Amino acid sequence: MKISSSLIAILATVTVAVQAGHTGGIPNSHVSSAKHARLSRNDVRVDAPPVKLSRRKSCKPKVKTNAAGAPPPAQSSPTASHSKPPPAASSAPASKPPPSGDSSSSDTSSGGGLIEGLIKVASFGDCGSSGATKEITATSGPNGNIDFLNCGLTEGGWTPPFVKVSDIVSAELSQVAYNPKSAFTACKDFVWAFEKYGEQYGVPAILLASFAMQESSCNSSTIGGAGEQGLMQITQDKCGGAPNGNCRDIDFNIHAGAKFFSQTLNDNGGNLLLSIGQYNGWHNGLTYGEATAAAHKGNCHWQNNLDYLHQFLNGWVQDVNAYQHNPPLGKYFNLKSCGN
Repeated sequence: MKISSSLIAILATVTVAVQAGHTGGIPNSHVSSAKHARLSRNDVRVDAPPVKLSRRKSCKPKVKTNAAGAPPPAQSSPTASHSKPPPAASSAPASKPPPSGDSSSSDTSSGGGLIEGLIKVASFGDCGSSGATKEITATSGPNGNIDFLNCGLTEGGWTPPFVKVSDIVSAELSQVAYNPKSAFTACKDFVWAFEKYGEQYGVPAILLASFAMQESSCNSSTIGGAGEQGLMQITQDKCGGAPNGNCRDIDFNIHAGAKFFSQTLNDNGGNLLLSIGQYNGWHNGLTYGEATAAAHKGNCHWQNNLDYLHQFLNGWVQDVNAYQHNPPLGKYFNLKSCGN
């Protein structure tokens, strides 16, 4: 009986343990799935190459949503400033100097007639102030006073202030030439050539057309007093290669004039006043006596026009007829003594 009782007690204990395994322990299925999960992670670590972590500059931050679940406006994203160009106003160079004589205006845009703004060179060495004025007068205008442009002419000799093409105020030829009241109506049929060769040689078309108006009133058949040819009044030494020997051919003539002026401007290191003057035969150190000497030697038309720079820059370049303006543009008028 004792043995039986002990056996019964052992069997009872085993029964209780088995029941506890089904009611209080972890189910076998969960244990199995956890084991496979651990094996899976171990497989990644052992068999796959190690993953290198780095900060990606191109990663975008997670977009937050509002209460309605919608993303916020695009401009709130910290990357918006990199995906959109800056406002146009911020692209203007901060170091751009204001126009001389009028710090309240820097508008040098073109559109025909008198252009707002003044030359950017306020003064230059011994030449003093540019004397630029918005109103075109007998002796001044947006690109300076005639005494500034002719600096030194009546003293020790002409010493032109250093002025670049980008410093001056000018009209845009294609915007003014087709206006019936434009100073360039005589040039309207040749705008294509002025623009073609202006672009080729890096010279604003309005400058080339201004030479044509100043030199020949844009008359292609003009022959100057010293044999100068056509619209641009180029000298005979520049006529080599003219089609059929016709130096007054529109395309050839404007091309030759543009090439010569571009080379002159380059040789002068960008000094626009010196280059414009040289187109009319001026040179550094030119004196009043030299410029007018031809008038006393039987070759009156060979004189240098001493009002040239003022008429060019404050007349034609502003889309103002330098020969019809009232009052007349200039103070010397030394060519008037030559008659027609």
